[in-house]
Amino acid sequence: MDNKRIIAVTGATGAQGGGLIRAILSDPQSEFSVRAITRDRNSEKAKALANAGAEVVEANLDDVDSLVKAFEGAYGAYCVTNFWEHFSPEKEIAQARNLADAARKAGVKHTIWSSLDDTRKIIPQNDDSIPTLMGKYKVPHFDAKGESDKFFFEGGLRSTVLYTVFYWENLIYFGQGPKKGPDGKLYINLPMGDKKLPSIAVEDIGKCAYGIFKAGDTYIGKTVGIAGDHVSGSDMAEVLTEALGQEVFYNAIPADVYRSFGFPGADDMGNMYQFKRDYNDYYTKSRDINVSRTLNPSLQSFSQWLDRNKERIPLEKCPPPQPSPSRGREKRMVS
Repeated sequence: MDNKRIIAVTGATGAQGGGLIRAILSDPQSEFSVRAITRDRNSEKAKALANAGAEVVEANLDDVDSLVKAFEGAYGAYCVTNFWEHFSPEKEIAQARNLADAARKAGVKHTIWSSLDDTRKIIPQNDDSIPTLMGKYKVPHFDAKGESDKFFFEGGLRSTVLYTVFYWENLIYFGQGPKKGPDGKLYINLPMGDKKLPSIAVEDIGKCAYGIFKAGDTYIGKTVGIAGDHVSGSDMAEVLTEALGQEVFYNAIPADVYRSFGFPGADDMGNMYQFKRDYNDYYTKSRDINVSRTLNPSLQSFSQWLDRNKERIPLEKCPPPQPSPSRGREKRMVS
């Protein structure tokens, strides 16, 4: 263990960070050990990581000095933020800057920044079909991360930017699985038209990140987009039908309807899906399945993931979503 190089992982108790930690700890031949970074080392999730073999330390993304201490002595750092905790692009950018500054000050040799596209570089400014939000963003939770990419390529910091995608776990935890309508039929509701949705299993994000670290300098200075599959709404419905043994229909709702649902972030997510739909050629090409499989030979397709997880998908007896300004705040895993 003492001879192994340390990978420091922020968001250690979350989806992406936890996936990377499990990928490293489950590899008996790994050249790396894990330092799990969390705000509360006494939480049940943090204790579970310690019991699994991770070193657990406390740090706060808003406190650069705490991050420097957490990164000291580490070969690599996996840096991820959670926009849905605060819904603030400015806070997201500030935390990303703190992570990059801390990695630089601590002398980290390889940093991976979990990011998303700055859609303003792709969507023409005069494209009013995708509304501008908060005065200057098209898709705030994308744009803030993409705007922050530059911090990880400045001042000699050796970094890889990792572009992620929609998690299939959203079908389990965050209300995006099939819903029973008044007619008793099951529906999935996405504003994607007939376009493909690059998507992935959360654990495969961690395994792809692990592949980047194992590849040494190969991906330093590069941006890598990953996906486990490219599936349309109709594709998803067909695979779900076969896996669940009940017919599932795809409801291609308009983006304007999605934006009107009323839950916190509905306008952001509606814009996100419209961006993925309207600029689908760019988006799918930027998430290469073959590159992802090179990084992670055990990469799952949607059907493979669903075969292993179908029993976990709740089939809620409610109609397809309707606009409602009173819907409560929900945490989301969407990318």
